[in-house]
Amino acid sequence: MKSLKRLVLTIICKLFNKQQLLSLIKVLIVILGDKHPDYKVKDSFKKKHPHYREFNVDPLKPLDAAEFIEPTPKLDYRQLLEEYEQEHNKKLKPINRRSKSSKVAKNVKCPVCSAPHIYLSYNNGKKRSQVRCKICGEISTIGKRFKRKTKYLCPYCHRALYKWKEKKNVTYYKCDHKDCPCRKQNLSKLNKKELELRKKHPEHFKINYQYRDYHFKPKNLNVAAPYRPTVDLNRIHNDLNVVGLVLTLHISYAITARKTAEMLKNIWGINISHQTVLNYAEVVAYYCHNFNLSNKGPVDGLNAVDETYKKIRGIWHYIWLVIGTQSKRINSYNLSDKRDTKNAIATLLESIRTADDDCPTTFISDGNPSYQAATHFVNMNTKDNPEIDLKTVIGLQNKDEVSKKYRPYKQMIERLNRTFKYHTRTQNGFNATKGAITKLVLFVTHYNFLRPHKALNYQTPVRIEELSGIRLMQNKWIKIISLAA
Repeated sequence: MKSLKRLVLTIICKLFNKQQLLSLIKVLIVILGDKHPDYKVKDSFKKKHPHYREFNVDPLKPLDAAEFIEPTPKLDYRQLLEEYEQEHNKKLKPINRRSKSSKVAKNVKCPVCSAPHIYLSYNNGKKRSQVRCKICGEISTIGKRFKRKTKYLCPYCHRALYKWKEKKNVTYYKCDHKDCPCRKQNLSKLNKKELELRKKHPEHFKINYQYRDYHFKPKNLNVAAPYRPTVDLNRIHNDLNVVGLVLTLHISYAITARKTAEMLKNIWGINISHQTVLNYAEVVAYYCHNFNLSNKGPVDGLNAVDETYKKIRGIWHYIWLVIGTQSKRINSYNLSDKRDTKNAIATLLESIRTADDDCPTTFISDGNPSYQAATHFVNMNTKDNPEIDLKTVIGLQNKDEVSKKYRPYKQMIERLNRTFKYHTRTQNGFNATKGAITKLVLFVTHYNFLRPHKALNYQTPVRIEELSGIRLMQNKWIKIISLAA
């Protein structure tokens, strides 16, 4: 506390006046209230309790209860008879029946050691569904076995998973066996302070095995696409040269719609409204979306994925972007109102859609738990493609080898986020979702096909032969429109 008082008196009071201090207090209130997603307060509690509310996905897939057969130790009754004879100096005699009704059928054998029926006896009276073997001493069930009521089994202890929670898109299953190896391993990771805290708040520590059964299939997940426009590109009042100028100013050079309309009027004498600029962008985005997905090319072996924020009608929405670390192309993009696993899955599935069958794909992300769950879902439900790998870079400092190795690629996706925000900063948010999707699609078109990259020797990430001989940017946009439509 003394150091904080000294900081306020010696530094803050000398640098800022009263009005600036009031503005600083307002900013601090916003940060303390968690009202801005980009700024978080330093959490010293997390350092002392690293496993507190830690999200992780169990890598093993649960066992299907309908197909699972309990493993039984296979023994040979002949070997057991020899061992008995050596130990007791006499042979083990078959069971002496008191009555014919107690005889076991000739076709029944011991499931454990394959002993014949003469060494077997019924163990449960008149039910006659269990037999005891005189050679190995094991009790086994014969005939039809009971049908399991559970759907999944724990892959560690083979116990039934019970339905824990159920939501709209996912059902949670959990293992409650106290001697489960997964539970013991997770308990051994907790430090002394975490063990004490767990006595008061056990719900804040993930100890038991859990499985998330999602209610959707990969084929039903798609990234956000532009709405079908009301404007027909073939029936507009201006020619495509005007549309090319509109896209050059509004998209390539990040000029607002109102300034674009004003520049067209004052420089070229073209009189259109700012709403016409938005309408042209909307109709071109509708065609460019399929053009982007069809011409993005193969996926790199190493890709960076992240999400950034943008307001739509005053509510934070999320822009998902995936960039190849070698080709510098945007492989996938998405827009959502939630930062959840479903949208992360859709983004990763679109990214690996054009991946080679023999090329493993690795993604670099931040600590967003949605990527862990999405990676696990993709690996379990896409058998045609090779498994994808996820490398997590957490925080601003390299506290582990993974963060140290993959930090440059994480910075690459952060620079892409800044580039996208530069192209949308002047709009200060959107009034509708279709405007945000339009700007996202056209930004990807500009970034992949029209924007030269310094790391690629000033070539575009995706090269198209039809654009090689065109110099003017507006003419390149016109060519892309003709190829897309």
